[in-house]
Amino acid sequence: MTRAWILPVLLVLSGSVVATSLALEERPCSAVALLLMFVLIAGVNSPLVFPRSVGALEAQRRSEADGRPVVFWRPGCAYCLRLRIRLGRGARRLHWVDIWRDPAGAAAVRAAADGNETVPTVVVAGRPHVNPDPEWVREQLARST
Repeated sequence: MTRAWILPVLLVLSGSVVATSLALEERPCSAVALLLMFVLIAGVNSPLVFPRSVGALEAQRRSEADGRPVVFWRPGCAYCLRLRIRLGRGARRLHWVDIWRDPAGAAAVRAAADGNETVPTVVVAGRPHVNPDPEWVREQLARST
């Protein structure tokens, strides 16, 4: 779990150091603007922008019950963030599995991606799709409801 927070924490600390140096140079507006920018980037790269993750087994059980896709992801992944943003509010209806927090999820991704932990991997009706187009995922979600 701590691995997911390394980049956001480093961004906030770096931004704080740079903002402090700007404040000491009597440039408070620049310091505040820069610190806000670093905090925003840290927030986007944190697990906070993703819906709550569940375990792989729980996601599979839920997917079988409601027919919704399962998304395997990890914090800091630009492609996962792109998928999350492009899905908009619909992302909350998917079942999200953080592979850094769930070893079974990481194993499922490795099985689907020839031993690699390539994310996002979306499982629809039991079939894995590695790094699919967000529009395709949106279509699959519409079909499942």
